[in-house]
Amino acid sequence: MQHSWRVVLIAVICSLSIGPVLAQDDTRVRKVAFGAESKISGVIVERDGDFLTIRDYLGGETRITISPATQIQERKKNPFRKSKRYSQDQLLLGLNVEVEGRGDREGVLVAEEIKFTQDDLQVAETITSRVAPVEAELDKTQMSLESTQARLTKTEQDLEETTQRVDGQLEELDAAYRTARSEARDAQESADEALTRVAAANKRISSLDDFETVNMVTVLFDFNSAKLPEESHTGLDGLAQQYSSQRGYLVEVLGFSSSDGDPEYNRRLSQKRADAVVRYLTENHEIPLRRIITPYGFGEKNPVGDNQTRAGRKKNRRVEVRIMVSSGLEEPTTETADSGIGVEDIR
Repeated sequence: MQHSWRVVLIAVICSLSIGPVLAQDDTRVRKVAFGAESKISGVIVERDGDFLTIRDYLGGETRITISPATQIQERKKNPFRKSKRYSQDQLLLGLNVEVEGRGDREGVLVAEEIKFTQDDLQVAETITSRVAPVEAELDKTQMSLESTQARLTKTEQDLEETTQRVDGQLEELDAAYRTARSEARDAQESADEALTRVAAANKRISSLDDFETVNMVTVLFDFNSAKLPEESHTGLDGLAQQYSSQRGYLVEVLGFSSSDGDPEYNRRLSQKRADAVVRYLTENHEIPLRRIITPYGFGEKNPVGDNQTRAGRKKNRRVEVRIMVSSGLEEPTTETADSGIGVEDIR
């Protein structure tokens, strides 16, 4: 069976698509200029043979072609260790990847190099392991439906032959007819029940990539500082304690800065702030790294306060921590814990 379904993973991926973009149609699929170099980061949401669809953080999608020359390797953090090589079979739905290549005449990006981390691969493998049993049950239900429909057709054919053969035997014919109709109704009820199970399975599969933010913590930082303030521990502790034992959730960490100073410096500073929050959550609450989407620093972008005022700049020196759950997986409880300042239930 050819599978064409989409996951998520992951509602918001902390990566941006870069490179020349020719156009964007109503389906949100971006086209890359012919021969132009492009580098994109995002999540694999569709796989069809040698073709991939990558969805970036903004929701835009790019079609990717894999060739025999495409290098698939680890995006490692340790510069002293050799990168692992991977096969095309490990390009799973839900995998967070970085792709470099050139556009072809159809606007498709021909991948020259595909990179991803071992942690991202583990997340994708976890999602795939949850989808496989559902698909197996779907195949079994579909076979049962086809068998039931075949029996129904055969029953109707037998009924017609019996009616023609037993001409004049009205009483016997009436009894046989009632029996056949009863069997047909039972078969139809079985078919309706099977169709209901198929619809439920399809709905569950299609909702795997629907992630919803159910809770958020905002951590404010001092001017020109990436040191995690002690007063922020209460909010982060409450959030971690509430969700650490749950299943089917992801943690998104986004860093920001005010407009004071150089924009590039501010971007690096916002990344350090996001990394500081991730380090606190992993070291103090043992939240698995596979649960944490790659942290990203936006610098001066997306201000929540007026950068022309002192109070506004203070609001912009922040890190936003969001808890997201998948509609297709078992959702954690959504009762908001009394976790201190900065926590808001936004379900």
